[in-house]
Amino acid sequence: MQLGMIGLGKMGGNMAVRLREKGHEVIGYDRSSPERDVDTLVELVGRLAAPRVIWVMVPAGEPTASTVAELGDLLEEGDLVIEGGNSHYADDRIRAKSLAEKGIGYLDVGVSGGVWGRQNGYGIMVGGPQEDVERVRPIFDALTPDEGGGFVHAGRVGAGHFVKMVHNGIEYGMMQSLGEGYELMVASGLVDDVPGTFESWREGTVVRSWLLDLVSKALEEDPDLSSLRGYAEDSGEGRWTVQAAVDLAVPAPAITASLYARFASRQDDSPAMKVVAALRQQFGGHPVHRAETSSDV
Repeated sequence: MQLGMIGLGKMGGNMAVRLREKGHEVIGYDRSSPERDVDTLVELVGRLAAPRVIWVMVPAGEPTASTVAELGDLLEEGDLVIEGGNSHYADDRIRAKSLAEKGIGYLDVGVSGGVWGRQNGYGIMVGGPQEDVERVRPIFDALTPDEGGGFVHAGRVGAGHFVKMVHNGIEYGMMQSLGEGYELMVASGLVDDVPGTFESWREGTVVRSWLLDLVSKALEEDPDLSSLRGYAEDSGEGRWTVQAAVDLAVPAPAITASLYARFASRQDDSPAMKVVAALRQQFGGHPVHRAETSSDV
């Protein structure tokens, strides 16, 4: 198939390479990438044969919104837009409706696989009409793992990004559990080989996973993780997952706690724990750790 790819960063760029390796023609555009094949969206649309298929792989939010809006003015009836970034699922319905008024199709696609996807294949989660999904199924088949699997048509428009959001929320919880297990073993004073323990869990155990493989790899490179700071950003999808759980009255304590743990990682000195320390001193006479003072402050 022929495909236009907008966004040639860590994900979009590797996806374009994998598609080309599978025999598809990809015309790439990224205003800041020297790897682009065209210099404008107008030129990209002009290079594609109708009916066109364009995959948008740019950051969520305004970059995606403005790109899809501009495509809506450039594309024609029968063309198809695939939105593969980490957008909020509620935005998909708005974009799909706007494009549908012009006869342009829309699929929302959650993509998982990170920087290893080019080599190992990606997880592809799609929302949208069945006929549009089948039209570009060869693209999805090329992106998913060679041994099969990794694909789901999750439902109507919005479902692809919804299940990717839930996927990322689960990922938060799994990563937090691995981190807490690491800290517990280090603190015990009993476990002499923490990296070896993680490595041993990779085969035969019920917790074996790709994330466990990556922990083992990280510990092999840096056994005590001394080169890293305990600070973790969140992409936004963890927040959306927790908000969706609240909206739907679905209990999600593990995912919620893992999100809050990331917030806590950004605090050099937790204000909340200062209050806890002060209260313990007030009612129980417990000792407190005084903050260091500096003449520069």
